[in-house]
Amino acid sequence: MATVEKMPMLAEGYDKLNAELKRLKIERPQIVDAIEEARAHGDLSENAEYHAAKERQGQIEASIADIEDKLSRAQIIDPRDLSGDKVVFGATVTLRDEDEKAIKYQIVGQTEADANKGRISYNSPLGRALIGRKVDEEVEVSVPAGDRYYLVSRIEFI
Repeated sequence: MATVEKMPMLAEGYDKLNAELKRLKIERPQIVDAIEEARAHGDLSENAEYHAAKERQGQIEASIADIEDKLSRAQIIDPRDLSGDKVVFGATVTLRDEDEKAIKYQIVGQTEADANKGRISYNSPLGRALIGRKVDEEVEVSVPAGDRYYLVSRIEFI
């Protein structure tokens, strides 16, 4: 029997996915109307509006199915309920790079990751390297630009 893999995410990420699902479900009937309107224009083999609407319909249906799957497997984690001395999902980690420059990242789910906002996926190379680490431990990460070294200087659950 296959087990369903849970998908950890913050409540904010869950709410964002839910909002996107609602938006897509509102757009769904509008696409059906656009298909009907394009169909009324006659010959479907050379009807660009019809083909574009059908393609958009396929994209919407695939997105709805994907989001519904993610929401059904969601395991919502509130970092404020966590504690400990190790990096875990939801933790905010302050790192020091080789130049002693401080970098701060929160470990989040795949759908919430945005490195520009200081949020990295637990599945990313750096995220995987950080999970389970403690303060004052060194972390080595291989990236396309070469190997990077960091020192975990602080772990927070905020």
